Amino acid sequence: MADYGHDLLFGTFLTPAAEQADRVVGLARLTEQAGLDLVTVQDHPYQARFLDTWTLLSVIAASTTTLRVAPNVANLPLRPPAVLARSVASLDLLSGGRVELGLGAGAFRDAIAAMGGARLTPGESIGALAEGIEIIRAMWSVDGGAVRVDGTHHRVWGAHPGPAPAHDVGIWLGAYKERMLALTGRLADGWLPSSPYLAPDALPAANAAIDEAAVAAGRSPSDVRRLYNIGGDFTGSGTGFLQGPAPVWAEQLAELTLTHGMSAYIVMGDDPEVIQRFAAEVAPAVRELVGAERRRPAPSGPAVAAEQPGDTGAERPRTSVVAPPRTRVQSSGLGAVPTPDDGTRRSDVRVWDESARPTGPAPDPDRTYTAHEQAAGRHLIEVHDGLRAELRQVHDLLDQVTAGTMDPGTARSHINTMTMRQNNWTLGTYCESYCRIVTVHHTLEDRSLFPHLRRADRRLEPVIDRLAEEHQVIHGVLEGVDRALVSFVSGPDGVKELRAAVDLLTDTLLSHLSYEERELVEPLARLGFS
Repeated sequence: MADYGHDLLFGTFLTPAAEQADRVVGLARLTEQAGLDLVTVQDHPYQARFLDTWTLLSVIAASTTTLRVAPNVANLPLRPPAVLARSVASLDLLSGGRVELGLGAGAFRDAIAAMGGARLTPGESIGALAEGIEIIRAMWSVDGGAVRVDGTHHRVWGAHPGPAPAHDVGIWLGAYKERMLALTGRLADGWLPSSPYLAPDALPAANAAIDEAAVAAGRSPSDVRRLYNIGGDFTGSGTGFLQGPAPVWAEQLAELTLTHGMSAYIVMGDDPEVIQRFAAEVAPAVRELVGAERRRPAPSGPAVAAEQPGDTGAERPRTSVVAPPRTRVQSSGLGAVPTPDDGTRRSDVRVWDESARPTGPAPDPDRTYTAHEQAAGRHLIEVHDGLRAELRQVHDLLDQVTAGTMDPGTARSHINTMTMRQNNWTLGTYCESYCRIVTVHHTLEDRSLFPHLRRADRRLEPVIDRLAEEHQVIHGVLEGVDRALVSFVSGPDGVKELRAAVDLLTDTLLSHLSYEERELVEPLARLGFS
């Protein structure tokens, strides 16, 4: 699977409790005030304790200005598709194009029948859903002539289409099993499962089924947005899905986007504190992690130290070479090779004694590992490779800003021009974002990965302690980058300080990442990490 490149959306999934009607609307307003994109409401028309979903969504839309609204998901057996199409289009027009249509085939057949709906088998309900989608889209196509769909379960013959919605409303299907996934790939604009019913480890197979159906129907897999209803606990230990502090949530959700194409996360529940933390701490961090990875250029081969044709003549950082740290004998069955430290250093400053780093237990060179066991160590290296690539971008941006031929006086006189200001702030914003990404990664390791490895193998304690200490040192180096950015933006003379700070960050981070991989790739394969 891969990242399908959709923009990220974050929202809430509210319970339409009739006895707390004002509170439900208030939580929807909080969703908007907190900066989230979307509010969704479950639709169970047979549930006497619930407000009618479309009436509630209309009130929410009228009470907000930017928030998108959607049923999660609409119960088609109790909502005739032609009438539902007009309800959706009307609210979309009245809200200025803020409605999406989550749609389901309908479960709880006894309750549906008690309300007067048809009692359909699972197979029949999928056929009825396909007919319903055809009718809904035809009703929105005002230039398509009279709607004529003579289906087995739905018949619309001669209805006048319209009104057309204000924007291209997405039809997102709640789907889990093979036939529904195939229908999603063939006809839907989005897929909307819930994590309690479809755990993250089941996403690859379901995504593959959707992709296969999309291609067979002449569509691109990226035509189907992947949304995910999620639930978690901010007080958890960090050892499960969304069980831990906000950085754990952020890295796990970012990984789902980058590896499984999920692009919308809708937090389930009615706790205002969870909504606020999700909006303030999780959503921005996911956007940064995903954005940084999407901006990363494709590898272009090894760096060449010699001056190249077309070089700007900017001062190049001088480098030194220290004795490369020792390497470890690794099992041939790990499926991942730790990145070696070549000993190259840009800065004369040394923030720690690399020769004092402890080592863990020697790996068994004859042991082999399953593909599942190999995955954890490989993932660690992949995450580190992302940090290394982002670090190269920091240097590239610094070179771009400082490569001009103007002297300091001329630079000062031009400091307020739009180009120079934009260059400075582009670099500053990028560095600040990158520093937060490093911090999120280290926080996840300190609070979840390291405690797990420490408990699983006490022989790793000296290594874990050293890695945690180095995280604190690196954070201090990152603070030095922040201070240098302030000096740099204040005047052109700050470029030397910034160059020195970025060089020191490069030395410390690359050295640390290599050491961490050397010591942890094998324990991760042997001990696992969930």
